[in-house]
Amino acid sequence: MRHHLIEWGEAGAPKLFMLHGWMDIGASFQFLVDALQRRWHVIAPDLRGFGRSQWQPQGYWFADYVADLEALLDRYAPDEAVNLVGHSLGGNIVMLYGGTRPKRARRIVSLDAFGLPQESAEAAPRKFAKWLDALREPLAFAPYANLDAVAARLQRTNPRLPEDKARFLAEHWAERLPDGTARLLSDPRHKLPFPSVYRMEEVLAVWKRISAPVQWIAAADSHVLEWVRGHDESGVDAISVVRERLSHVPDGRLAVIENAGHMLHHDQPEAVARVLEPFLAN
Repeated sequence: MRHHLIEWGEAGAPKLFMLHGWMDIGASFQFLVDALQRRWHVIAPDLRGFGRSQWQPQGYWFADYVADLEALLDRYAPDEAVNLVGHSLGGNIVMLYGGTRPKRARRIVSLDAFGLPQESAEAAPRKFAKWLDALREPLAFAPYANLDAVAARLQRTNPRLPEDKARFLAEHWAERLPDGTARLLSDPRHKLPFPSVYRMEEVLAVWKRISAPVQWIAAADSHVLEWVRGHDESGVDAISVVRERLSHVPDGRLAVIENAGHMLHHDQPEAVARVLEPFLAN
């Protein structure tokens, strides 16, 4: 598959691979890269079907992203253990890769990504039916009047995002058409629901094989914390659920960034960098 990627820094500096989240792009890490103080060679792809990377003819499967990461590393760092940073979807990718190929990861950082809500086998018929129903209808993103409208949408989704950052992201997130309107670059088929059940016990079995040190960075105001807790009725708080999951990682630690939502690398890039860089440098 043809992948678009962005590189910052220079050859010879320590490599740092960054994977973005769902419906995002590699350029989304620009503000975090700006906040880094050390020399790095940062490599951030647009995952398949996102941004300017190639679409595929059918739906998207999580395992393909893990395979794409390995192909990226085979090309850019075939003989070395690497530093991996992932946000949301990207965080779950680097965690699974770290346990599947333990020798390929030097350090792993997962930004507001701690697995998905636990699902039971009884959910399988409902999920298959929902997926089949969704395949009946063509999928498309609503058009935008212009790139300013895309930027305004980003600010509605994340009220912490200032206008200049929203405008920057809009120019990478969408394309301007000849008539002046704007269209999102990503494949709308990413909106299709997954037909498969998420089995937390399988994910934990992979995480337990991670040999690299792992840094989880949570956003204090993120919806992901409660989302991961799911339908747990035991009364346990969401951060305790995250800590329990992290306990299955042999060498894991957790930091929480205050005054930040799920897009913590946009909201508090300097604070994220202050956690990330010392961890990667050790």
